[in-house]
Amino acid sequence: MSGILEGKRVLITGVLMESSIAFHTARLAQEQGAEIILTAFPRPTLTERIAKKLPRPTKVIELDVTNDEHLGRLADVVGEELGGLDGVVHSIGFAPQDALGGNFLNTPFESVSTAMHVSAFSLKSLTTACLPLMQNGGSVVGLTFDAQFAWPQYDWMGPAKAALEATSRYMARDLGKQNIRCNLISAGPIGSMAAKSIPGFGELASVWDSRSPLEWDLKDPEPAGRGVVALLSDWFPKTTGEIIHVDGGLHAIGA
Repeated sequence: MSGILEGKRVLITGVLMESSIAFHTARLAQEQGAEIILTAFPRPTLTERIAKKLPRPTKVIELDVTNDEHLGRLADVVGEELGGLDGVVHSIGFAPQDALGGNFLNTPFESVSTAMHVSAFSLKSLTTACLPLMQNGGSVVGLTFDAQFAWPQYDWMGPAKAALEATSRYMARDLGKQNIRCNLISAGPIGSMAAKSIPGFGELASVWDSRSPLEWDLKDPEPAGRGVVALLSDWFPKTTGEIIHVDGGLHAIGA
């Protein structure tokens, strides 16, 4: 029996560690029949080492989503490798240290601007860079952390994720006529490299210990990866502009 991504070609960003959601997305995508290509920044060699742990070899290309030159050549590089694209996974987020960890009221705009550019605007810039390769439609899936609430220590990454969520909705509006779906997975906390860069991450993650209806495992990124792969597949042909929670159900619990 073929996998749900059989014949699909997918670009995946954000594979930094084996513990990342992006890595498990890449592994599951290959297991489900997809051809994939990975992007990396600022250390492609790190991603190349991690990629060796995937079921099949895959090419890694350097991509800084804030660099217009990198974005401008992306379609040509990916096109030479895969011929086209059916899916794009946006797993990119960054905020300078002074934008995290309880410094919300004192963060300078320069740091906020960086967080917004890398974490939110890049969803639009990455997708538009890939559009020439998506002539037959496709699926764009990003990763968010529920922006409905103010989380401990998360500070300016919260507004950045809110901007990401709004960006996905507007992209769904504008790309629907090209049969391109744009959705997000809102994942619970995972002990990834990105999480470890957040001062006081343990305080934020501890909320899941007491409030999540389903037991949540910080060390298990696979449920979120499965959600991404499902949205990349043809099993959600008319779903766009959506945020699907893979968070143990915490989003539904008030206290």
